[in-house]
Amino acid sequence: MHNPGNATPDRFPAQERFEEGAQFIAGRPARGTSGRTHTVVDPASGEEVLRYELAGTDDVDRAVAAAREAFPGWAATTPGERSDALHRFAAVLADRAEDFARAESLQCGKPLKLSREFDVPGTIDNTAFFAGAARHLQGQSAGEYSGDHTSYIRREPIGVVGSIAPWNYPLQMAAWKVLPAIAAGNTVVLKPAELTPLTSLLFAQAATDAGIPDGVINIVTGTGREAGEHLVGHPDVAMTSFTGSTAVGKRVAEIATATVKRLHLELGGKAPFVVFDDVDLEAAAHGAVAGALINTGQDCTAATRAYVQRPLYDAFVERTAGLMETVRLGDPFAAGTDLGPLISHGQRDRVAGFVDRARAYARVVTGGEAPEGELAKGAYYRPTLIADAPQDSEVVQSEIFGPVLVVLPFDTDDEGLALANDTPYGLAASAWSRDVYRANRATREIKAGCVWVNDHIPIISEMPHGGYKSSGCGKDMSAYSFEEYTQIKHVMFDNTAVAAKDWHRTVFGTDSRLQAA
Repeated sequence: MHNPGNATPDRFPAQERFEEGAQFIAGRPARGTSGRTHTVVDPASGEEVLRYELAGTDDVDRAVAAAREAFPGWAATTPGERSDALHRFAAVLADRAEDFARAESLQCGKPLKLSREFDVPGTIDNTAFFAGAARHLQGQSAGEYSGDHTSYIRREPIGVVGSIAPWNYPLQMAAWKVLPAIAAGNTVVLKPAELTPLTSLLFAQAATDAGIPDGVINIVTGTGREAGEHLVGHPDVAMTSFTGSTAVGKRVAEIATATVKRLHLELGGKAPFVVFDDVDLEAAAHGAVAGALINTGQDCTAATRAYVQRPLYDAFVERTAGLMETVRLGDPFAAGTDLGPLISHGQRDRVAGFVDRARAYARVVTGGEAPEGELAKGAYYRPTLIADAPQDSEVVQSEIFGPVLVVLPFDTDDEGLALANDTPYGLAASAWSRDVYRANRATREIKAGCVWVNDHIPIISEMPHGGYKSSGCGKDMSAYSFEEYTQIKHVMFDNTAVAAKDWHRTVFGTDSRLQAA
């Protein structure tokens, strides 16, 4: 499983590129003023990548002020002008694609092929999509719904959006937060995770270089407790958009509610992978391994709970374990690497704790350990398959966020679908069957924001992403995201030119008084 390959020496010169600081406010890099520093660490080696000054509350205030100052001018631009700016932005991102890929792999430990083939092109495509979508912020057609009035709908930007993005997909999450907001005419202050600020900063700089005005996109890199909570509670921030764990999402909601903000939450997941007994076993096993191990399992839509109908259960466990054992761990920058490290040694130890505790009540079929040798310097953990865990156990119910797949059997279709819904989460799921009626039933009955059939993980810019239940509320990507980032205003014109309206009787009293008036 270990494939060290030949590490590429030219990774990404982070310290040089961000020598002016890891904040981006009003179109310019800046240093944080909290008085504390943070070190970005390469999770593949444990080596220092960037040491920078964290943002404090004063930096958040400056960023919000810059966004507030930029808002009237940006909101007044036409949809066509915003579209042109976003098209230029997409072109700049495409020109710098390799820079983005290397920075993303360095700070996250992603295999370079994942950054090059998924994170970066997905972000460029998302930018191009919103360049087009900016021209289609349409409301309901004008009409005479009361008979005496003409009504129409205006879609208006909300104001300054305070967004918080996670560390697992720093570039894509920055794009998902920023693009629909600015396409709709808002301005943004984004707080990336302090572990992974590199590509968010590159993203903001690329926007400025593409001609998006200063202050439209601002980055504050600080801790959640200081910079994040201050941003969410800031009185000049009209909306909060947060992606992260459900536990932190509850805290964000608590703070945002105090100032009656618009709130968009994309939270945790525990995606079920439901395999019916008529399935192509080879397709399901490949889909399970790919869906479970994408981004080293640090994906809230990753396949985490495989429910397999009993006639196929043993064969599925055997084939899936065999495929997992072919996945190559190694240097993210080496050509032969399939799987990189977890984001940190702390996260690796957390994942290992789940697996170690599971040994008391379940069977660890393969994996379940950190590799030795050269890879021990990094936060690596072997792909792990756990079988026969009880439905109420923590490895089934809790978000592990690592390369761990749990497999459980079921007998009837009713049981399989009930088990799929039996967690607090509802972000994503998949159903595997050759029977269209069986699959269609699963898409109806599984309570999740996205249900794939005979696949797991693919996303596209044109379709929304967001969850049910404790997985949050609201949508990222697609035109549906404009529901989060715009306000709906009803405008109503009187068409009668009559001074005394018929409904005035409810105030003025009698018909005679109305006629006299």
